[in-house]
Amino acid sequence: MENELSKEVIMEGLLYLVGEDGIKKGQLAEVLSISPEDTEVYLNNIQKRYEGDGFALELVNYGGLYKFVTKKAVYDYASRLFATAKASSLSQSALETLAIIAYKQPITRSEIEELRGVSSDMMIRKLQARNLIRDVGRSEAPGRPILYEVTEEFMDSFKLESLADLPEVNEYQEESEELFEE
Repeated sequence: MENELSKEVIMEGLLYLVGEDGIKKGQLAEVLSISPEDTEVYLNNIQKRYEGDGFALELVNYGGLYKFVTKKAVYDYASRLFATAKASSLSQSALETLAIIAYKQPITRSEIEELRGVSSDMMIRKLQARNLIRDVGRSEAPGRPILYEVTEEFMDSFKLESLADLPEVNEYQEESEELFEE
């Protein structure tokens, strides 16, 4: 006979799964089929459990959404980690995808793939993970696909004050042609 997890442990798992999107107390109560009062008790228990120095996470409630976030003490280390990760160079595929988004934004994944001629799902996820692009809503096209644009992090990484600082596409083509004329 398998051990059944407690509702509180399941709630903790759900909080982890929703990530930075968070979840409302009412949603937790509904999913777990428990009363709002029990939901409140479980949330308070989880919050208290993560209060001490024994955990890097804490449970917060911002705007009625409960979610796990890292404690402030982790910030300096996370900054170093992400600085190291961003220092590594981008692949040619990632640069192609990033350039298409920068020049054509806002743009959908299928439009990117049409221009590149290959699937771009993985590249989009990698660029989002590096905080170089973000989704900015949905297109009015059928299926309402997600629209992507570059972030402030992209602007910082490429030392651009605005998108107007991007080289003109014609300039790039002329430079490329010059390289092959020799």
